[in-house]
Amino acid sequence: MIEDAKPAGLLKRFMALVYDGFLVIALWFVSAGLFVLLYNHTGLPVQDINGVTRADPMVLRGVLFPLLILETWAFYAWFWLHGGQTLGMRAWRLQVRDYRGGPMRFWQTVARFAAAGLSWLTLGAGYLVVLVHPHQTLHDRLSLTATVVLPKGAKAV
Repeated sequence: MIEDAKPAGLLKRFMALVYDGFLVIALWFVSAGLFVLLYNHTGLPVQDINGVTRADPMVLRGVLFPLLILETWAFYAWFWLHGGQTLGMRAWRLQVRDYRGGPMRFWQTVARFAAAGLSWLTLGAGYLVVLVHPHQTLHDRLSLTATVVLPKGAKAV
């Protein structure tokens, strides 16, 4: 456990989020592509629009969108549970951990992801809480985690 790690600033968090965003979008493309390829073989409702068979928009909202949300959570949860760093966080030497300094637990990944969604729904206001002591975002606080900057040369927990 690294005791001298400082809370991560807003700019580093956003830069790591941009890095990870590219990876998540690539995952979404692959998943949506597979979904479109396999959709006609599932027996789910289709619409015929000008001679082209397409997935019913209600099914897309009810099946594909939740699948992409679950996939996004799984992406972050896997990295958080295996070292506390996504690839973007690793590039910026950030790490998320339990507020006591240990590794995150499974329930914290669920709470953190849900609270991060709430942070985005408030148009990013949940991120601005990082400007107030103890310098952690809304989703850090609600999931009992902390995002810190690792000193140079430090290893993840």
